[in-house]
Amino acid sequence: MNWRKWNRWLHRELGYVFFGMTIIYGLSGIALNHYVARHWTPDTVIRSEQFEVNPGLTKKSVDKEVIRDILEQVGETDNYKQYYFPSDRELMIYLKGGHITLNLKTGKGLLVKVRNRPVFREVNYLHYNKPKQLWTWFSDLYAVSLILLAVSGLFIVRGKNSITRRGGILTLIGILIPLIFLAIYLWF
Repeated sequence: MNWRKWNRWLHRELGYVFFGMTIIYGLSGIALNHYVARHWTPDTVIRSEQFEVNPGLTKKSVDKEVIRDILEQVGETDNYKQYYFPSDRELMIYLKGGHITLNLKTGKGLLVKVRNRPVFREVNYLHYNKPKQLWTWFSDLYAVSLILLAVSGLFIVRGKNSITRRGGILTLIGILIPLIFLAIYLWF
């Protein structure tokens, strides 16, 4: 068996085995790119809405009955956990999956609901290597396999599109693009 046949075999088999990992890291990479740019939070969905209750409440006048009334007004009676006063003018009510902040004097409040973002939370969990242990070894194996996939892929095609002709030019362009960005962002 010649080396090209072994090369195609290695490239194909690694491609199949690590298809899922490539999707995971691709999705997570997109999420991380936009998280850094502050467009969104990849792990959670945060919704907030303003509301108003009767103004003029005081720390002393707030009891379980007042808390229940506030929760009924915003439709969160089933999610109550506890409350406390960060200051004499502010009430904080903790909910399952969120919280309420209320200005006691003005009666203006903010309801914040937080829930896990499907798919992206899970892929980010793996991408950030939060499982540790065996996952670290599997991720390292994936990284080495990506290198092997990249190198073996260079030698699959023969002829005018091979690495010695058109493929070589495209490979050079692929190497230069990150170097240009590094030069722009790090050295200029």
